[in-house]
Amino acid sequence: MIKGSNVALTDLSESVGSVIVSLGWASPTGEGDADVSVLLLDANGKVRSDDDFYFYNHPVAVDGSVQLLGKTPTADGSEDRISFDLTAVPSGIARIVVAASRYDGARFDELENVGITLADAAGDGLLRFAVDDAGSVAAVIFGELYRRGEEWKFRAVGQGYESGLAGLAADFGVDVEDDAATDTAEALGGPDGEEQPDTAAGVPAEDPVRRTTTLEAIPAPRRPESDAVGPKATAARPRTSKKKVTLPRTAKKTLAENDSWKGARLFPVSVLKSDRDREMRATSVLLAVMAQVPEFSRRLTAGFGAPAGRMETFTEVSLPHGDSPRRPDGVIRVERAGKLWTALVETKTNGNALKTEQVQAYMDIAARRGYEAVITLTNDVALEGSPLVDVKIDKRRKHKVALWHLSWAEVAYQAQMLIRHEGVGNAAHAWLLQELLHYLQHENSGCHGFQNMGPAWVPVRNGIDDETLCQGDARALEVVESWERLIRQVCLRLGGELGQKALPVQRAKRGTDAKERRLRLADQLCLDGRLQAELRIDGTPGVLAVSADLRTGKLRTSIEIPAPAQGYPLSWVKRLVRRLAEAPADLHVETLVDGETGGPRGTLERLRPEPADLLPKDSGTRITGFRLSLLKSMGSGRGNAESGFIRSVDDAVNRFYTTVVVHLDTPAARQAPPKERTPAG
Repeated sequence: MIKGSNVALTDLSESVGSVIVSLGWASPTGEGDADVSVLLLDANGKVRSDDDFYFYNHPVAVDGSVQLLGKTPTADGSEDRISFDLTAVPSGIARIVVAASRYDGARFDELENVGITLADAAGDGLLRFAVDDAGSVAAVIFGELYRRGEEWKFRAVGQGYESGLAGLAADFGVDVEDDAATDTAEALGGPDGEEQPDTAAGVPAEDPVRRTTTLEAIPAPRRPESDAVGPKATAARPRTSKKKVTLPRTAKKTLAENDSWKGARLFPVSVLKSDRDREMRATSVLLAVMAQVPEFSRRLTAGFGAPAGRMETFTEVSLPHGDSPRRPDGVIRVERAGKLWTALVETKTNGNALKTEQVQAYMDIAARRGYEAVITLTNDVALEGSPLVDVKIDKRRKHKVALWHLSWAEVAYQAQMLIRHEGVGNAAHAWLLQELLHYLQHENSGCHGFQNMGPAWVPVRNGIDDETLCQGDARALEVVESWERLIRQVCLRLGGELGQKALPVQRAKRGTDAKERRLRLADQLCLDGRLQAELRIDGTPGVLAVSADLRTGKLRTSIEIPAPAQGYPLSWVKRLVRRLAEAPADLHVETLVDGETGGPRGTLERLRPEPADLLPKDSGTRITGFRLSLLKSMGSGRGNAESGFIRSVDDAVNRFYTTVVVHLDTPAARQAPPKERTPAG
């Protein structure tokens, strides 16, 4: 589409009761990001109340009409997806504005491939609008859905706001009042970008109900030392006033006489003896919890086009197919306004792979019976452009069936985010999710996520050792795909524990598709014997890099942090070493300087008594930053055992974050010059 054009959704698809809108962008540095927001407007072009404004801390509408699904990595960046159930949008809403904003002084002209796409309930892409002229603005309206009679239309907008999300929100009637105006504007991403008290949504910054809880395994980042003097730093972004239940920070004292007493569990796993038992139990446990905890079920199904409504789930349902009936592992049905949305569910546990003929049969059954989707659920992680199973779609059929995939790791991640960080509606829901999470994480459940680098792992390692692996070898591509699956799972685990967004960074040239990018990485693996990845984690000062050198058997985790904008180099290095007082002694610290030659480097153990050793000998050399690295021997096995490669990568990322990154300063907000400030009132 071009800017200003519009189209009726019914002209594009017959299945537009639910749609998925995706906002995407790419960053040349791998660090650029933005936050999406949605505003529901009445006939006057204003929100009815602040509840019609949806953003990262108010992501879901009570009626299910809007749900922010979060970020998903793509071949050249990331995209934020939003699920709209258009049948549930209140009749008083005339327009739905979809926007995104940047923060900490960043602008949209620093990003590439900025655009919006829209897909129907079957997952088929319907339209795309590239925002090529966003300019140096902090917020952009990508597009809007609006009513015309009984149908919905989409308009490509592409309008920028120099004043950021605060200016955009104020234009549409979001309440930003008097003395709090400046504070709220900055918290919403306004031009000043300062950290402000958490009062934009009417919640005190110290409200214990809304304070998030982090797991003890991953300590929260320490505040900068400058916080010790002056006013107490407060949250930079607003939170909603809705009270949610999260699990307590520490478990209650047990009443057991000794450690041999085991607490009763709602979902026991000790009786599971076979893979069939594990599949049946895992399916039943998951579907039962989904039917009882709407916040959780919406997280898992909204992206598949399911409406918000009354959900019922079933297991071992017999459906006719040819000479003998088929029994999918589960069925999900959602009723809304007298209409049914149905999905068949096929699950696998342990290392069992999906069977193409089985999934094909379920797709055919769903098409004949008018069902909307088939959902597969395994320990594997699906990759863009690389489906787990290839099924044939009969295009002669008018009814389309969507094929979706979930990994058990993603199910556990969504449960953890709700019960540890974001909260659910009541204590019973939190307890059910905790029982589900305990079940999934038990060693006997078979639901442990990606666990095997595949049959190509050993031949590729041997080929690299004896220098016989050639470019174009299909086995190298298999290893690259397994590596990408592993990194995505590492991001899910880390993000679930931190309650922060953790995403793989995909660096690729504009227009490069996923398969082409993986082929290039496979050729690079054959040349230098390295697997490399980058992770972007909210609240960290840089991108976390992971490198596995298959020649030397070493894993390197590292992060590059920029040099401070003010002060003296000697003060920088002293402060850095002081911040790393609790970091491992074998941490490598390298000074980054202008030019091709590297700067001074050394281990933290050697630098602690002499931080000045990090300064270049030539006082005129400009320091651009510092690189912190940890080395670790990697496992040789292809599995997830103690000596396995998968376990070693997960442990390496965990150790680096908990012992190094957590002690670093969080990125400082950029302050606008005084002349750009808008006086309150």
